[in-house]
Amino acid sequence: MIKVKVLLLLVIAFLVTTPIIAQSLEGDGPHSQLIIRGVMLINGNGAPPQGPIDIVVENNIIKEVKVVGYPGVAIDDSKRPQLKTGGKELDCTGMYLMPGFIDMHTHIGGDSQGADPDYVFKLWMAHGVTTVREVAGRGIDIAMDLKHKSEKNEIIAPRIISYTAFGQTSKSFNPLNDIPISTPEQAREWVRANAKKGADGIKFFGAEPAIMAAALDENKKLGLGSACHHAQMSVARWNVLHSARAGLTSMEHWYGLPEALFDDRTVQDFPLDYNYQNEQDRFENAGKLWEQAAEPYSEHWNNVMNELLELDFTLDPTFNIYEASRDLQRARRAEWHEDYTLPSLWEFYQPSKVSHGSYWHDWGTEQEVSWKKNYKLWMTFINEYKNRGGRVTTGSDSGFIFQLYGFAYIREFELMREAGFHPLEIIQSATLNGAEALGMDDKLGSVTIGKLADFVIVEENPLQNFKVLYGTGAIKLTEDNEVVRVGGVKYTVKDGIVYDSKALLADVKRQVDEAKAKSNYTIKQPGVKN
Repeated sequence: MIKVKVLLLLVIAFLVTTPIIAQSLEGDGPHSQLIIRGVMLINGNGAPPQGPIDIVVENNIIKEVKVVGYPGVAIDDSKRPQLKTGGKELDCTGMYLMPGFIDMHTHIGGDSQGADPDYVFKLWMAHGVTTVREVAGRGIDIAMDLKHKSEKNEIIAPRIISYTAFGQTSKSFNPLNDIPISTPEQAREWVRANAKKGADGIKFFGAEPAIMAAALDENKKLGLGSACHHAQMSVARWNVLHSARAGLTSMEHWYGLPEALFDDRTVQDFPLDYNYQNEQDRFENAGKLWEQAAEPYSEHWNNVMNELLELDFTLDPTFNIYEASRDLQRARRAEWHEDYTLPSLWEFYQPSKVSHGSYWHDWGTEQEVSWKKNYKLWMTFINEYKNRGGRVTTGSDSGFIFQLYGFAYIREFELMREAGFHPLEIIQSATLNGAEALGMDDKLGSVTIGKLADFVIVEENPLQNFKVLYGTGAIKLTEDNEVVRVGGVKYTVKDGIVYDSKALLADVKRQVDEAKAKSNYTIKQPGVKN
């Protein structure tokens, strides 16, 4: 377990008066008892904020959630939970506490981005993300190794739920001996091997209908989760409705949903010179897809939604990952890139014929206008699905298209607000809904007695302004006409271990600064000669 090196810290504290970054990075705990004092609780279950509240944790289990007073009235200390010998108190008077955030669509960096796990994990943790569902990452060997290290808190990392890409192999995982999956029985065999390897689920992109049906059926029998990015190469014969009927538990993005909503065609209106391998073709035409679907609230639109609701299907929209499509300049110039985006990742984002998501070959006003219309229709469906009782979760899919780990997750909150969600509904989407979709709501997703001690603590009210959750905070003007920055997550608590979120972010900046110094790198704007 991660432990505070007490003797070393006492020596450092004696010698210097500056904040001890080493202590914050390593994490404080877990403790036999941890009492978090005086918070305003936003519980993740749709309930309004309440406080002041003291929360008692013992060995990573929430033991008490106690209202200890009233606004503007002095708290009677004799009526508060009492600290036991060896326990730890964290004074968070007036701060806001939420359950740990769950990012339902993640990738733990990648060689092409030059982003290693430590960089990615610290960005997530600095933004309060304590659980991630990794969907089709670097491979099951790496994913399972990191998952187990995170479980033991041997590394600073969120809890990892690993979904292997359907058909993916590795050095130690090759159940079909390099034979591509081409029959239903081969699909079932791979699914059984994936479960035996320890994966939590499967990420699909599409396949022949009989293979998809067999794989989903076998996966469901084994009780594992599933997600699908319904890629254009297979969606004409197998859309979201087919997947949901076959047992898929969640869909990613929106591919496959407009196709299920077609009522005057069976395939997308592809230009006749379209090439899926051309990223500009792929994403430019995707921006015209929702306008080809049935109109909102029409009979077919309602029928599709009602069937998905009846199947208890989960939608994980990831609005943020395509936002550059409707406003490229905004995504490119996000203020955090300069300090927190690695040079290798910045280069990966640039226009390219070979890098996934780098589709800015000739992107302009017409493409952005189409995508703005796309978003309006997409958001209408997602918001109404939520209004009718459907489960919507929060995912980011960071590491592509100018979306940076952690920061992009908070941007997803803002886009859900744009879609029509109440701020409390967004917190529920990011916490309890994610836990339910993972089948972990008995352990995560709300601040409830008996659940694990995963929390996000911030000094500002996030319901009033989600920007205070960004690592860069929010700009505010004081009564003295001074421009200040407020916010940024104060503490991230995972498995009862308290992390200084801003110290984690400072370490990310150090990593970026060192990477830049190695090659004397400065962020360059494409097409501009420096």
